[in-house]
Amino acid sequence: TVDVEGRTLAERLDEPEAWVDRAIIRTAEDPVSPVGGLVALSGSLAPDGAIFKRAAATPELFESEGRAVVFTGLEDLSARIDDPALDVAPGDILVLQNAGPHAAGMPEAGYLPIPKKLAQAGVKDMVRISDARMSGTAFGSIVLHVAPEAAVGGPLAAVRDGDRIRLSIQDKRVDLLVAEDEIARRLADHRPPPAPARGYKALYRRSVTQAPEGCDFDFLAKAEG
Repeated sequence: TVDVEGRTLAERLDEPEAWVDRAIIRTAEDPVSPVGGLVALSGSLAPDGAIFKRAAATPELFESEGRAVVFTGLEDLSARIDDPALDVAPGDILVLQNAGPHAAGMPEAGYLPIPKKLAQAGVKDMVRISDARMSGTAFGSIVLHVAPEAAVGGPLAAVRDGDRIRLSIQDKRVDLLVAEDEIARRLADHRPPPAPARGYKALYRRSVTQAPEGCDFDFLAKAEG
């Protein structure tokens, strides 16, 4: 098959690539970065995994330990993130719970905003952790897709204000620095969000899978065997 110029695709591809701007489209031998743009994390805060978008993050925050500032859901985040009285400092770690597939349909809420009073002081980035997702164009040192999510009793649900959290991109881990028995005690008291009684929302709540399984309906998954 030939194109409008009477040449085949193979002939076009054999031509010198003078039209390619290598400042924009790099070769495999000269990548923008020697490592991939995404990092899969595990650890005590994300036993089933989490995602970190390394290509959009601040390298100085790759190895971080900080105090948790917790928001229990999207409404809590909206109500308090810009409150001048919010107890938060630049080295803290923002944590959003109950924004995963089971609790909220896993919206693009992982791009937690920098608290207003810190942004006004010049803070451009800080570590943020959630069971939500974010847009592919968003940036920041953000841990996403934490699984299991808080709403189903994952360790993210056990995080409290003031807890210490450690992020290590080198070790590919995100850990809640709280004793295992204390985490277990907190999770024993966990109560999931109220479930809808009927309709599509009830079907969704019963059937949606976690992020590592694709946030799909379980009855659409391929049957074993």
